[in-house]
Amino acid sequence: LLPSAPSDMVMGEVSRGSCRPASPSLQEGALKAGWLKKQRSIMKNWQLRWFVLRSDQLYFYKDEEETKPQGCITLQGCQVNELTANPDEPGRHLFEIVPGGTGEKDRAPISHESFLLMANSQTDMDDWVKAIRRVIWAPFGGGIFGQRLEDTVQYERKFGPRLAPLLVEQCVDFIRDRGLDEEGLFRMPGQANLVKELQEAFDCGDKPLFDSNTDVHTVASLLKLYLRELPEPVIPFSKYEDFLTCAQLLAKDEDEV
Repeated sequence: LLPSAPSDMVMGEVSRGSCRPASPSLQEGALKAGWLKKQRSIMKNWQLRWFVLRSDQLYFYKDEEETKPQGCITLQGCQVNELTANPDEPGRHLFEIVPGGTGEKDRAPISHESFLLMANSQTDMDDWVKAIRRVIWAPFGGGIFGQRLEDTVQYERKFGPRLAPLLVEQCVDFIRDRGLDEEGLFRMPGQANLVKELQEAFDCGDKPLFDSNTDVHTVASLLKLYLRELPEPVIPFSKYEDFLTCAQLLAKDEDEV
């Protein structure tokens, strides 16, 4: 059994006083919620806690039914990093939240102020990292994977009028220039590690450029990933039936010709 949290906050954690009052319902206004293990800064042992992401605060509770958080992490000005898996310790899916990393090109060093968390699977960790990164970087034009399409376009209008996100325009232009004669386009996968690197760069507000050495299948995979992670498809749910009706009318017209 994991030990319960002490009544006072341990070193390296945000004090209760800095947390805003918790909602009566833990799910109310939550961007994400779930179980994670957090490492205590002094004892270095792990505690299982229920985490709730709201706005720019990550709260943690003793269990799902608690209404008063044991503490919270203010995410503004932080960065989140996945840690390389240790082959000698399989099943430990670790990531850290580091204060003071936002806007820095170089990764901030691990310090006693870092928050070390463990998810129960790679997928769970990826979901948490993306959700937290989106909260951190959205004010800077990042966190676009999983962000609403209209929110991304609205922010990017400050760079000039456009009809699609910069990422979509950049990918489509590159594919149009270099990939139209490529066999298996959008079917053959790109380099998974490079796709992840590009996703993280865009999510951190960067605008990485593709060059002659960039694999077109990697760019196509990046575009598919962006579209797949949209909260709502490019064709909105509210217009889905209208598009089906339109397609049926077009098909009928072609049959009559």
